Amino acid sequence: MDIRISGHQVATGDALKDHVTARLQAIADKYFSRTISADVTFGKGPHDNGFTVAIVAHVMQGLVLKASNDGMDAHGAFDGVADKIEKQLRRYMRRLKDRNAAAIAGAAEAGGYDGFAEAGYTVFQSSDADEEEAAEHMPIVAETRVDVPDASVSDAVMMLDLRHTTALLFKNSGTGAYNMVYRRGDGTIGWVEPQRATAG
Repeated sequence: MDIRISGHQVATGDALKDHVTARLQAIADKYFSRTISADVTFGKGPHDNGFTVAIVAHVMQGLVLKASNDGMDAHGAFDGVADKIEKQLRRYMRRLKDRNAAAIAGAAEAGGYDGFAEAGYTVFQSSDADEEEAAEHMPIVAETRVDVPDASVSDAVMMLDLRHTTALLFKNSGTGAYNMVYRRGDGTIGWVEPQRATAG
């Protein structure tokens, strides 16, 4: 895994870099050894007290994990944000195992995929565990180029959650149309699908 460590007005010594590299590599080896890269940025904490650390981890094409944490010392601040990334990756791996069962159950509930044929808007209820992480305030990250993943609706909802973004544009692998999922103010997830043209 390619790990890039940088500091904004903060020095990052060899001991800290070794600690960061060892911890992130151990997390990747445990959950997803094919993790592509991770950017770790250290900065001054609120009001120049302590440290703030942000991690942007590219797990695979289309899947990005983001988290940040503050602490009075650099090692402690990093360990806190590494715990958050590890939790996200653990949830992702669990969802990968559960997604097939969930997709089957969802299709059965809706009477098969045809039940969604005319849907323009669908709401998914988030779980208690999701609400806990949704309450955390993530830093603003400017992205000049964003990949539009090819995914099922359930996978897109998972990516939305793991990326800590409010909206995700994706190409629906079932229909080939561009769809969007987004987080509503009440914590539920909205799904927008273009209306399909009917043959005349």
